[in-house]
Amino acid sequence: RTLIQVSEKFTTAPAEFKTPLQEMVYKKLSELEIKYERVDTSEVITMEDCIAINEKLDMNMVKTLFLSNRQQTAFYLFVTRGDKAFQSKAFSDAMNIARVSFAPLEKMEELLGTKIGAATIFSALLDSAKDVQIVLDQDVVDDEWYGCSDGTTTGYMKIATKDILEKFIPSTSHRVQIIRQ
Repeated sequence: RTLIQVSEKFTTAPAEFKTPLQEMVYKKLSELEIKYERVDTSEVITMEDCIAINEKLDMNMVKTLFLSNRQQTAFYLFVTRGDKAFQSKAFSDAMNIARVSFAPLEKMEELLGTKIGAATIFSALLDSAKDVQIVLDQDVVDDEWYGCSDGTTTGYMKIATKDILEKFIPSTSHRVQIIRQ
């Protein structure tokens, strides 16, 4: 296992943005007056890689999964706790839909503007994600802190979950479904 490099904490946006989505994220947080702490890291892909980030920011990173139905006509951004295993059947049952699977990488890039490891609720800012259903696990909603990617695999942040639910999501065109999984 490689050692992940984690910077000191920052409360301001990066000096340079790596992707258009990342720039939109920090602009929106500033506009909504949402406070955050963030770190820069070496590339992080797995939940195991997030351990050092969790320690630095004193929170637990969420796991954000991009799912689709078999026909790839319905897409879901499912946010659950980082330490929870994903159960397709439980998700499908809770949503009252046919079984889902992980959406293809090309669709993630096309609709969410991210690559593997960078899926984030902030993709809701993109027009391309307007039809993606955002689904939150009740356990995430109940946590005080929301730890997530800023749309890159090298930038992670800690935000009050309340600000995600009460400020960020209402600022997008998305409705959120909350399920127990």
